[in-house]
Amino acid sequence: MKYMLLCYDDEKAWEKAGDLALKDAMQEAVQLTHEMHAKGQYLEAAPLETSSMAASVRVRNGKAQVTDGPFAETREVLGGYYLIDVNNLDEAIRIAERHPGARLGTVEIRPVVELPGLPTP
Repeated sequence: MKYMLLCYDDEKAWEKAGDLALKDAMQEAVQLTHEMHAKGQYLEAAPLETSSMAASVRVRNGKAQVTDGPFAETREVLGGYYLIDVNNLDEAIRIAERHPGARLGTVEIRPVVELPGLPTP
């Protein structure tokens, strides 16, 4: 079953932790990705730029409204994602627990709904 791991970061906590901590966490995440790949669980992953680079689009009364930043007013923002293929939610949880982002943020796990008729990459 495919799951999306959505990695929500507290950008200020990472700033406070420092560049070395962020670099170490990124290396740890890359290692985790290689381990998933070796087990046939890895499908795709990517970090996202900081929330200062984001834009949000809403259409209200037929007009597009574009604002800077993420939609939610919260400390944690979407910082990256993993698309994995594992047997069940328990396996997805074990992977999420190992992600370094879970220590200073949150890793949300969502099952992927596979819609028939969509183009494949």
